[in-house]
Amino acid sequence: MIDAQRVDFIAVPVQDRKRAARFYEDTLGLRRNPNSTDTWVEFETGNATLVVMTPHTHDSEFAPLPPGTIALRVLDVAAAKATLEAAGVQVNDMWDSGVCHGAGFSDPDGNRILLHHRYAPYPDVSQP
Repeated sequence: MIDAQRVDFIAVPVQDRKRAARFYEDTLGLRRNPNSTDTWVEFETGNATLVVMTPHTHDSEFAPLPPGTIALRVLDVAAAKATLEAAGVQVNDMWDSGVCHGAGFSDPDGNRILLHHRYAPYPDVSQP
């Protein structure tokens, strides 16, 4: 075992760092972390850091993240969806899995992001 303590960050590949930073800061309202560079911009979500980065400056090719990589917990999916749509973001229809609600959208580079709210209690996984 490696004894992982937490997820420190999730790297989000983008083609235009400035455009992406505006989207994550202005449209999504995430708080920018001051630990940013010309190729790496950090945003705080409360329990994990999202890093908007340009892959070509880190010896990699651009490809958007696969669906479901980033799920943002919100108190009210419908309200968050309406807010994003008012800002011009196309958000998919809401769905209900039986334990949570969600609705997906894309950032300007095609990275799929999920608005998510779990309403059912979490199972007690401490019992065998």
